[in-house]
Amino acid sequence: MAEQVNPQKFGRVAVMFGGDSAERAVSLNSGKAVLNALLRQGIDAFAFDPAERQLTELVDEKADRVLIMLHGRGGEDGAMQGALQHLKIPYTGSGVLGSALAMDKIHTKQIWQCLGLSTAKYQIADKSDFEAGSCGAIMMELGNEVMVKPAREGSSIGMARVTSAKQLETAVQDAFQYDNQVLLEQYIDGPEFTVSVLQGRALPSIRMSTPHTFYDYAAKYQDDTTVYQCPGGLSEDKEAELAALSLRAFNALSCSGWGRIDVMQAADGTFYLLEANTVPGMTEKSLVPKAAKVAGLSFDELTLEILATSLSSD
Repeated sequence: MAEQVNPQKFGRVAVMFGGDSAERAVSLNSGKAVLNALLRQGIDAFAFDPAERQLTELVDEKADRVLIMLHGRGGEDGAMQGALQHLKIPYTGSGVLGSALAMDKIHTKQIWQCLGLSTAKYQIADKSDFEAGSCGAIMMELGNEVMVKPAREGSSIGMARVTSAKQLETAVQDAFQYDNQVLLEQYIDGPEFTVSVLQGRALPSIRMSTPHTFYDYAAKYQDDTTVYQCPGGLSEDKEAELAALSLRAFNALSCSGWGRIDVMQAADGTFYLLEANTVPGMTEKSLVPKAAKVAGLSFDELTLEILATSLSSD
């Protein structure tokens, strides 16, 4: 456990946050919270924003390791992980492969599907050949209620829930502003859960309830109307089933260290995997800290556990 590690063992730690992705604002909040938690515990930590500094400055700063709090492209997609490996600087969380696969919702679903893990029906819209005339057939194929998601964005950016061909056409064109590929996914009508994964174990599930049409950016970061239930109110057997499914899904993508798996539950009780997050938010509204608290970990202890995931790459 990270709380048993002498703070000096970590050496000098760069907390990397900010960046230039669409999730910069969330990353800034996450990074500041984590940095303050490390400093409270006597860790020699400093802030590092790759949007404002060159990566080679990590060497100049004599950074012994990096705690990655970048969300979205450039920080969660394997690019930063590869750059740090080139610099021979250990970092937290998943490696290049796991980060790249989890960032891409389409590849994520394809892998889960190939392994027989339950995930909703889907189609792919490609900007190069998308035809508006196909929207009606897509709606019929996917069940007349569809989630539209840019393939490689997080924090629900660019997402929409649609119930008609016209809405689908508009939502896809909007999503193309964020990515050239868009995931069109059957909407599962039921409660949404998330399971945090930390050092090989699943933390208690969280059930999210929102008056919004889905758990969107506003529900996550702006509104106070979202209700979080942790544990998620499942039976003991169902909680164990969800934990096992989440760990399988996480490992299937070659993810490691820490992260989060999002899941929907249909009316018949079946769980359907949605997506994986390899650098989840660590703001006051974020989900991993909520689950960790129920599991007996304070926010400060959680940050040490996350930082400890970098020790395996020393």
